[in-house]
Amino acid sequence: MSEVLISFVVPAYNEEVLIASCLAAIQAEISRSDCNAEIIVVNNNSSDDTRRIALSTPGVIVIDEPQRGLAAARRAGCLAARGRLIANIDADTMLTEGWLRTALDEFARSPNLVALSGPFIHYDLPRSAQFAAAVYFRIAFVTYLLVRFVLRMGSMMQGGNFILAKSALEAAGGFNSDFCFYGEDTDLARRLSKVGGVKFSLALPAFSSGRRFVAEGLVRAGVRYAVNYIWTIFFKHPFTLTWFDVRYPAGANESAPLIPSRLPPRVETKAAEAIDEPG
Repeated sequence: MSEVLISFVVPAYNEEVLIASCLAAIQAEISRSDCNAEIIVVNNNSSDDTRRIALSTPGVIVIDEPQRGLAAARRAGCLAARGRLIANIDADTMLTEGWLRTALDEFARSPNLVALSGPFIHYDLPRSAQFAAAVYFRIAFVTYLLVRFVLRMGSMMQGGNFILAKSALEAAGGFNSDFCFYGEDTDLARRLSKVGGVKFSLALPAFSSGRRFVAEGLVRAGVRYAVNYIWTIFFKHPFTLTWFDVRYPAGANESAPLIPSRLPPRVETKAAEAIDEPG
């Protein structure tokens, strides 16, 4: 069997509404790039149909991690991964066309690069909120430049949209169990930056649900993420220790705009077929 170049790790807790479209978008990217890849879904103690939907998707490996939390789920998936590169993609995320080729080209051009991340496009938010989120990520990009190149205290990664070298993850000590949700990506970026280059690029966007911003409020959620980023950089532990899960109710795919209109037609079709297939 030829060597697996990249492993996609998708942690999933009660994501029956969105998991199929996430997996369809990943499969479309693998097909476009024609690279040897695997997809691993980490069922993080779901009580809905997440596991069944993932298992019914051809070519997808499903493993179970009963310990709740993003760090625990990502750790389980990365331990099972066989690829030299590991892409950590959240279950409510859909890759944009060209995402994988952009990532692979970046690693090929930069031998010292150990991790690459990009922003989110929140497709299901109102246009005004999408604009605010885009501004937020550009402010975050400036912050990333300051932290990485001026302060030299770490870097920045967007959890759910990053790819890293497995050897670098092991050298950095893996995922930190002190981080269950907020700050887990920042902590990993900080430790990975001691191993090699950790780059945040606006050229690597991914579609993601803005449901948390709807539930918590755009400003409140944005401030919470920003505070936890700063706290993790300076104090090496999260500011916010608790979190609540925001999920669409079962059947929401019949009325909610779960597939962004800006997705390429090929991905949109595959995602729609994948959602309809399990039921």
